Amino acid sequence: MPFKGICELMIGETSATWMADLSETGLGRVGVVDIGSNSIRLVVYDAPTRLPIPIFNEKTECGLVRGMAKTGRLHPEGVSRALRSLWRFHLLTQSMGIERIALVATAAVREALDGTEFAQQVGQIFGIPVRVISGNEEARLSAVGLLSGYTKADGLIADLGGGSCDFMELNEGSFGLSGSVPLGHVRLKEAAKGSTRNSKMIVAKYLATVPWLTGVENRTLFLAGGSWRALARVFIHDLNYPLHVIDGFTLRTGEANSLSSVIASCGAKINADVLGISMSRYSTLPYSAAVLLGLLHACNPKSIVFAGFGMREGQMLEMLPPRVRSQDPLLAGCARMAERMGRFAITGEEIFDWMSPIFPSTRDDVSRIRMAACILSDIGWSEHPDYRAEHAFLRVLRIPFAGLTHHNRVLLAVIIFVRYKGNAANSVVHPVRSLLSDSDISIAESVGYALRIAHKLSGSAPDLLSTTKFIVDSHSIELVLPKNNMGGGNIFVSEAVKSPLCALASSLNKSLRLS
Repeated sequence: MPFKGICELMIGETSATWMADLSETGLGRVGVVDIGSNSIRLVVYDAPTRLPIPIFNEKTECGLVRGMAKTGRLHPEGVSRALRSLWRFHLLTQSMGIERIALVATAAVREALDGTEFAQQVGQIFGIPVRVISGNEEARLSAVGLLSGYTKADGLIADLGGGSCDFMELNEGSFGLSGSVPLGHVRLKEAAKGSTRNSKMIVAKYLATVPWLTGVENRTLFLAGGSWRALARVFIHDLNYPLHVIDGFTLRTGEANSLSSVIASCGAKINADVLGISMSRYSTLPYSAAVLLGLLHACNPKSIVFAGFGMREGQMLEMLPPRVRSQDPLLAGCARMAERMGRFAITGEEIFDWMSPIFPSTRDDVSRIRMAACILSDIGWSEHPDYRAEHAFLRVLRIPFAGLTHHNRVLLAVIIFVRYKGNAANSVVHPVRSLLSDSDISIAESVGYALRIAHKLSGSAPDLLSTTKFIVDSHSIELVLPKNNMGGGNIFVSEAVKSPLCALASSLNKSLRLS
């Protein structure tokens, strides 16, 4: 069955409007080479989904920006290391069958006296020109990447690299003012001569040149880029936070200020290997924290959100046709995964329509998660039966898709856990239980039971659920089943079906009828 992407969720009588077969977009594998001030990276995506999971991701830390404040030129050793890695990236992209590739260079290359010469060398390796982007363009691409998951983002996105920090104001999903300051974590460390006290003064001086940052007060500060992600890993560890997923990790301003103050003064308190951070990145964490402290003071946001999607994803999205970019990233990603991992041809759309009489017919965040759960509801069929529920729960909890807050991520995972006979009170769920309310747990149980019934009734095969239907009133829930033409009785009734039906009715505080 060809993959169908989801363009727009339509809650009500129909479940979704599905896009045309995305294999007809003419896209296959696309690659982005990000030539940053501190590192270069090749990321390969398997289009045709709106925000596909990278199928290859490799980084080399080169430090092109090191020493540039004194010489005005790219660091010679960094150039040699970068060119060696870029030759490797070129050979890899040829062997991987990349159909389209973008070469993007940022602060160090655009500012260095020999940046143009270096960009020409890189272009000769790949046979295509390097796109050397401005700080404002880097901020715009980061915003495009962020908006792929946070479509109504409101506040400011700050992308911190090795050579610069780039800003874009966001007004409920629309672009506003933008700017760039030379406060990259590598450049700041050199300018401050290793003094965190100096770094705070330098940060304050440059941020004062962007007076419009005060317009972000009481809004959200979104943080994109590897430097912020490294800082998030430290925060997650220090807070003993239950979910080690950076995208969507949210802190109140006071928490972020306290944590950043400690790191800016004396660095992280745990070994870099434990955090999964390179030593060079680890050594600049106090300077990344100093930039964050400065932003918190300048913007006074109500909260900060760490983003797992930024400039590279923005560049990749701009390589896709507009009709692909308009899809819901979560639902499109779930549909692609379901196509690859499902057994039969039953679709999430069919299951969603079937269970719709049970749940409110409003278009909201919960109905979107319910749709995602329907699409992913056969994700664990190939696992060992004794571990099916646990493995499916963990896979969904850590799913690398955009458009999921941590709350929704946990809600979706618990729904799938219950679908596979898991209990929401199980110790597997306990570490992340604090991210859900009691009401959320009730929703997860009801949807999970309904999914379990759907797959028991149909055997996960298509076109059978439509022969049954739910009738729901204020006191009861009735499942109408087809009759056996060979002699009466409900052909779908079995103990395997009755048990989750009773559980579903109980979760809804209704009596159960079968007819």
